Amino acid sequence: NLPVARAVWKPQPDLTTVAEAWIIAGGAHHTAFSFDVSTGMLCDWADYCGIESLVIDSKTEIRNFTNEIRWNDMYYSARAFGGV
Repeated sequence: NLPVARAVWKPQPDLTTVAEAWIIAGGAHHTAFSFDVSTGMLCDWADYCGIESLVIDSKTEIRNFTNEIRWNDMYYSARAFGGV
C-alpha cells in the first residue's frame, strides 16, 4: 500500500488505460519521463528528428491509440521507402 508511483506520477486517465497503452506501444522500449520539459517540447523534438512520438495522457482512449500506432507505422514505413 505504499504510494510510490503516486508520489512521482499520477496515471491519466486511469492506471488500467495507461498500462494497456504503454504495453501496446512497446512497453519500456523507448519511454521518456521528465519534470524539466513539457509534452509539447518532446513532441516538437520528435518531429524535428523525424521520429515517432506517442503520448499517453488524460485524453488517451485505447481504440484511438491503437489506430494512431497503425497509422504511424504506415507513415514511417512509407518515409523509409521515399513515399512521404
